[in-house]
Amino acid sequence: MLKISSTAGKVLAGAIIGATAVGGFATAAGTFSGSTSVICADNRTNALYAAPSNGTCVTSRTALSLSQTTASTLPTTSIKSVVQKVSPSVVTVNVTVGTGGDTGSGSIIQSDATTSYVVTNNHVIEAAATSGTIQIEMNNGDLIPATIVGRDANYDLAVLKVNKGNLPVIAIGDSSALSIGDSVIAFGSPLGLSGTVTSGIVSSLNRPVTTGGTSSGTNSYVDAIQTDAAINPGNSGGPLTDSLGRQIGINSAIASTGSSLSGQSGNIGLGFAIPFNEAKRVYNEIITSPTHTSTRPLLGVYFDTAYTGVGAKISQLVSGEAAEKAGIPVGAIVTSIDGNRVADQLSAIVKIRSYAPGATVQVTVTLPAGGTKTYSVKLGSSTN
Repeated sequence: MLKISSTAGKVLAGAIIGATAVGGFATAAGTFSGSTSVICADNRTNALYAAPSNGTCVTSRTALSLSQTTASTLPTTSIKSVVQKVSPSVVTVNVTVGTGGDTGSGSIIQSDATTSYVVTNNHVIEAAATSGTIQIEMNNGDLIPATIVGRDANYDLAVLKVNKGNLPVIAIGDSSALSIGDSVIAFGSPLGLSGTVTSGIVSSLNRPVTTGGTSSGTNSYVDAIQTDAAINPGNSGGPLTDSLGRQIGINSAIASTGSSLSGQSGNIGLGFAIPFNEAKRVYNEIITSPTHTSTRPLLGVYFDTAYTGVGAKISQLVSGEAAEKAGIPVGAIVTSIDGNRVADQLSAIVKIRSYAPGATVQVTVTLPAGGTKTYSVKLGSSTN
């Protein structure tokens, strides 16, 4: 059914009756009875709203003339159209090391006349970091040799380069604009089956996820998008897009029936993706940095791993770093960051890692002597 803005309830009320799905979203099957000749389509969701009395839509919406609005002129957001748009930008990542190998997925994020870049998960290509070969397979079957530009195990991200230009680049969305219930589509090569597409919704946001088991021994921390779109081994590194085909996440992990996060279990409807806004900062630094490395934000604390209460208890401060500069005392228990509840040290680490170095965050703590206080903290920076 049509979404109605608070100022347009009377204007669009008559259009709700007989609403049918056309071109991927609801539109009215009957005649519009209001006096307004323009409606506004939301650029992100394609929900329809009555235009203000001056007939001008806000910048986040596109004006459509009712006299010309038909199924062929309204924006199309069907899964089929999104697949046709996105698939050429999705690649299979084939890693060969010795007599073995692995397969993952990726997306083309930049391309000029001679060179293209692909973003994927670090765990997909990590085995080839010191030896072995990497190839990407395009949607049309072309195989192109690839090399590692740089990688960040802390965020489970890696960037590959191929010496071929003018490749199709995926559209980029805004992961911070997601809401629970939004439609999403997962692309990739699960179990080596290239060109696989699954769909679902955003099941949850800001889900603290940590994955380990890499050869470097470094855990990655993700303030993850949770989705019920089927994600399986081989989907890792592939894009999660919104309903318009814009990448808003990188498929990274799934939950198994044993409640562990693993790339070896089948899909049970609990998949996790790295928010693309977070990934974008990291891969841009990897590409542009002279050392092809990225940075991560630093609060400058050690958490008490033996603490079992709610929140994250600070056992030690790093001299000269952000928390000490802000005046947060040892023994304080972090309970929220920018209004987001902190349940334990994992959620505290994940939330901090979601920011860029230099960002200012509001950290609320329970003080050692009792009472609560909120500190404004400018995060430091650490280089991988």
